[in-house]
Amino acid sequence: MSRGLNYNQAAGLQGMLKEGTKSMEGVDEAVIRNIEAAKQLARICSSSMGPNGLKKLVVNHLEKIIVTSDCATILKELEVQHPAAKMLVLAAMMQEKECGDATNLTVSFAGELLKKAEDLLHTGLHPSEIVAGYRTAFEKAMDILPTLTVHTVDDPRDALQVSHVLESVLGTKYFGFQATLAPYVTQACQAVMPSAPKKPSLNVDSVRVCKLQGGTIEDSLVMKGIVVSRSTEGTIKRALKAKVAVYGCGIEASSTETKGTVLIRNAEDLLNYNKGEEKLMEDIIKGIAESGIAVVVTGGSISEMALHFLERYKLMVVKIPSKWELRRLCGAVNATALVRLGPPTAEEAGFVDVVEVREVGGRKITVFEQNAEESRVASIILRASTHNVLEDLERAVDDGVNMVKVLCTDGRFLPGAGAVEIELARRIYKLADATTGLDQYAMRKFAEALEIVPRTLAESSGQDATDTVAALYAEHEKGNVTAGVDVEGTGVKVGAEGVQGVCDSLFVKDSALRLAVDAALTVLRVDQIIMSKPAGGPKPPAGGGGDKE
Repeated sequence: MSRGLNYNQAAGLQGMLKEGTKSMEGVDEAVIRNIEAAKQLARICSSSMGPNGLKKLVVNHLEKIIVTSDCATILKELEVQHPAAKMLVLAAMMQEKECGDATNLTVSFAGELLKKAEDLLHTGLHPSEIVAGYRTAFEKAMDILPTLTVHTVDDPRDALQVSHVLESVLGTKYFGFQATLAPYVTQACQAVMPSAPKKPSLNVDSVRVCKLQGGTIEDSLVMKGIVVSRSTEGTIKRALKAKVAVYGCGIEASSTETKGTVLIRNAEDLLNYNKGEEKLMEDIIKGIAESGIAVVVTGGSISEMALHFLERYKLMVVKIPSKWELRRLCGAVNATALVRLGPPTAEEAGFVDVVEVREVGGRKITVFEQNAEESRVASIILRASTHNVLEDLERAVDDGVNMVKVLCTDGRFLPGAGAVEIELARRIYKLADATTGLDQYAMRKFAEALEIVPRTLAESSGQDATDTVAALYAEHEKGNVTAGVDVEGTGVKVGAEGVQGVCDSLFVKDSALRLAVDAALTVLRVDQIIMSKPAGGPKPPAGGGGDKE
């Protein structure tokens, strides 16, 4: 206790804290370092923005190669350690969870805000004044945003309206195939929506993706029900209007918890012992068959003896090793996964219209198809040439499904292709000009930071960013609020709903800007970093263990 009360004044803060603790404070030590880390992270992500965004090749700690332009996936695989940069990652993860899209906007805009704040700090402004200016500009932007609405989806059950807005979302991930993918996503989402009198809603987990290599994207298809990417275990490959029993355990003779000894004196004892085990297994399978079950699904192993009796009683057997897939199948057929081997009750058994094995691209799959108008689960079978393309297509589909979920809440859309950001910047510049005090400098920088979107879109399309941004401001001054960057041509383009009908969800844009500003302001408010010594002993040598001689 007396040691703990000793305080070395000459050592300063280090004398008060535990040995090994690091401390950094002040603008140069803490604030600028945090901004630098956030800028580096934003620089990685910003070049992947938009339909012509560049992809990143990431090799993770398991040596898995990921090639993608999806910001959320890049951030997950990077394993960021810096505490300030981690705040931007957390903001992006929250955006992914809430909206499933615009994670790149969140990180890029937050990084750009901090970059502009660094310039202001070097000119002598205090972080508190920058935070106040940013906050005022952000509130103004939130007031302007709803007034820029150009399109509204009134009915999420209208396939044409939904497909139109999904093309904008899918185009940012897989440009050129958005018109092909949009109808698949729309069909799958509408298959699991509640019927007309009820309010439209969507559970993202209700739309599953099955990836099969071979063929082209045009060969993809949608099914009501669930797809298992393996064949059945026995010879029975098809069942119609079948009752389904799902078992979380294996279909085999149960082993005892304690070791036992069986004394066999002669050949007759050996035959009787084997017959007793066979009789027990046959009684179980017979009971399952007599309860009306036609399809048995298991998450464990199936013994040869059990398979023999399942074949004898004409039961289809499907093995699903993944417990997550097993749980989804239970949702699709309305069954309960049993942990005991035996006939299920009427409430525990599920029902399926068609179960059959099909061959797609030289690979056998088992399809649990429901023909009901309102299916619990819908599956999109994606076809493409390579594994990396399939992974990227799955991410694009996930973004599309999340957009349909947002549509059920808020159907308002803003002009895309950087039109909204330029209009917000233009109006915030005017507000800054009318403001007295030091806040005006921060407000101007906030407007400059918004230019990151049209600037990046222009750069990734091979255009001169400065000329494009200047042309956009000129068009917006004329009152063309839908003028945006034309990524396929050169310069800017004006349309009724933005460039070539490209539009962004108001809900998603609002959430992305809010999270980006919150993350940036949190980083700016930090004036001291105190890091404790990491827990645990010394790290092992790189070459492995072993005594040194």
